[in-house]
Amino acid sequence: MKFSRRRSPIVATTLLFGALVAVGGVYAVATSVQPANAAVSAGRETQVEEGKRLFLEGCSSCHGMSAQGGENGPTLIGVGAAAVDFQVSTGRMPMGAPGAQAPAVNPPSYDAEQISAMAAYVASLAPGPAIPTAEQYDYADADVARGGELFRINCSQCHQAAGQGGALTQGKYAPNLMEAEPKEIYEAMLTGPQSMPVFSDAQIPTENKKEIIAYITALQEEPSPGGLTLGKLGPVTEAAFLGTAVVAVLIAAAVWIGIKAR
Repeated sequence: MKFSRRRSPIVATTLLFGALVAVGGVYAVATSVQPANAAVSAGRETQVEEGKRLFLEGCSSCHGMSAQGGENGPTLIGVGAAAVDFQVSTGRMPMGAPGAQAPAVNPPSYDAEQISAMAAYVASLAPGPAIPTAEQYDYADADVARGGELFRINCSQCHQAAGQGGALTQGKYAPNLMEAEPKEIYEAMLTGPQSMPVFSDAQIPTENKKEIIAYITALQEEPSPGGLTLGKLGPVTEAAFLGTAVVAVLIAAAVWIGIKAR
């Protein structure tokens, strides 16, 4: 005797309902992702447009209407967002007056949101170094001693072994690093501002950059038990300063004695 296998209507209904729910869920996810991506893209375009407006107002007179450069300023095509962030956030750009080198100015001319917009615009022109993340310049676990070695090999010729800066040719100079922030130091190594060479991640990897930052930060925080730091240039400078001061006191005393003897 044969029994026919007939599927229960309840099971069929349940399966159909489950399939509809699954299809609806997939559709809902797909349709929610698209607007989110569209919103991000629209926000990015808005930021770039705002950055272009700011650039045309404050930078194009030197760097050209299309950032192609000119007689008064270099091209910015390919310098990347990191270069813009460094130059503008430190107040070096826009320059207040023509000079051999742009000095750091605090506070800068633009706020953080405006700087991000200009950096986004310049980055949209051509590929270049991006603004480093906080993780990239986090030096908490970096080797300070190794950083000192790297600094003396790569940086001390211009910035001096204690990071006090020094004179270069044609009125240019390597700035004092005692007020430099970790992000600023990383961006300087990454982009090579002014007369500084570029130290890409291929030349100095991120871990080594962190070590250099750790060393510079240690110099900034190092106490001076003797009083005046005198540029931390070493015992020769300190002896010369002391000798000059002693001679000046002796001359002043001799003059005073001469006047009193009359």
